[in-house]
Amino acid sequence: MQLENIIYCGDNLIWLKKFPDKCIDLIYLDPPFFSNKQYEVIFNDGEEIRSFEDRWQGGINHYIEWMKERVFELHRILKDTGSFYLHCDSHASHYLKITCDEIFRYSNFKNDIIWKRTHAHNDPRRFGRNTDHILFYTKSKNYIFNPIYIAYDEKYIENFFKNEDSKGRYQSVVLTGPKVSEGESDIEWRGYKPSQSGRSWSVPKRIVNSLVGKENAEKMGISERLDLLYENGYIVISSNGIPRFKQYLNDMEGAVAQEVWDDIPPISSQSNERFGYPTQKPETLMERIIKASSNKDDLILDPFCGCGTTIAVAQKLQRKWIGIDVSPAACKLMKNRVEKNSARGVKIIGLPVNIVDLKELPPFEFQNWCIGALGGTVNFKKVGDMGIDGFTFFNRYPIQVKQSENIGRNVVDNFETALQRVKKDKGFIIALSFGKGAYEEVARIKKEGLFIDLLTVDKLLGFSEEKVSDKMFEFY
Repeated sequence: MQLENIIYCGDNLIWLKKFPDKCIDLIYLDPPFFSNKQYEVIFNDGEEIRSFEDRWQGGINHYIEWMKERVFELHRILKDTGSFYLHCDSHASHYLKITCDEIFRYSNFKNDIIWKRTHAHNDPRRFGRNTDHILFYTKSKNYIFNPIYIAYDEKYIENFFKNEDSKGRYQSVVLTGPKVSEGESDIEWRGYKPSQSGRSWSVPKRIVNSLVGKENAEKMGISERLDLLYENGYIVISSNGIPRFKQYLNDMEGAVAQEVWDDIPPISSQSNERFGYPTQKPETLMERIIKASSNKDDLILDPFCGCGTTIAVAQKLQRKWIGIDVSPAACKLMKNRVEKNSARGVKIIGLPVNIVDLKELPPFEFQNWCIGALGGTVNFKKVGDMGIDGFTFFNRYPIQVKQSENIGRNVVDNFETALQRVKKDKGFIIALSFGKGAYEEVARIKKEGLFIDLLTVDKLLGFSEEKVSDKMFEFY
């Protein structure tokens, strides 16, 4: 099984069961939320709609069992040094945490990260809900973690970095740490011995390294390091004779990121990142997770890949990746997205190739596939669409899709009415198969000047993507 820079199309549970044990370094998943909503996705090229529901008829217990199967497989394929991030909302976060505690063990729970996903808004009869949860687990106690630093708050800078000289703003901090230590950590320097205050020397290595290099710094004793800092203007002696370190703002890496992430804004309506996905996450969110819990060439997996933000960011950060999504449309979108930043093509495995595959697709995915195979565009209007699911690309002839066998006369009659309403004299009905009555009705309508082509799905399967435009001319 290919495990590097590949997109798998289909039910992620089926694919995950084929993965070998302990092969993934980092897993991020943003599954459908248990929020009883229906989303309609209009991709930014304006040519495709994907509708899907995260409505779970069996209630929360059904949803959790559905998720539990997948989390179990994800835990199996995660390396012992790996990390797991589960993105969810308040409807199911507590249930999902209990599930993850059981599978990953409570001791491997690291954070319930709170991401402020949107600005303040009004929710009727309750406080505004504007956050998501990201549950962070590891496989073991030995895991990859790279501290993430963020910009200091302006108020923090004003309150603590009040001093300034030619090197910039700084704050004066102690050069010692708690508890007394014997040996070099308690040597006397410029008349001060830290044990007098119940402390020991704590010299900032990073600044010393920046002045003489790490290799030379490791050869220096504490007294030499203190002399070096003093000579370069990093130490001042207070009025009571205690040495203090001038901590410059310019030398600071930033504040260590906490588990409340309110510094990553959502994707705006004008953002170049935007693909029209209602649950699309910003690239900066994925950058933080990937940088924190993986290194270059590590393998990243997103089993609910959607529009491909995780794998696109992994590609930019020189990580290997795998994306899985049930939607053929989504898989094609993420392929195009990643290839913009890749010198080589991206392969999709699992796209529908026969009637059996297509029959198993959810209705909206089946509809999208059929219209795409005909080279058409999906109808943006889903409510009151008059039975028109899409249009041909060139002449905007209406298309109707039926995921059924033996389509009869009544479907043709209804589509005839739809054609008349939009003032078109030609259209297409796509189905698994048609009955004798449908063909007879098409012949009758043709005498009245209306032309309806009945196309079976097996015929569409013969169209290659490269030749789809040529095939379209056969119908005009």
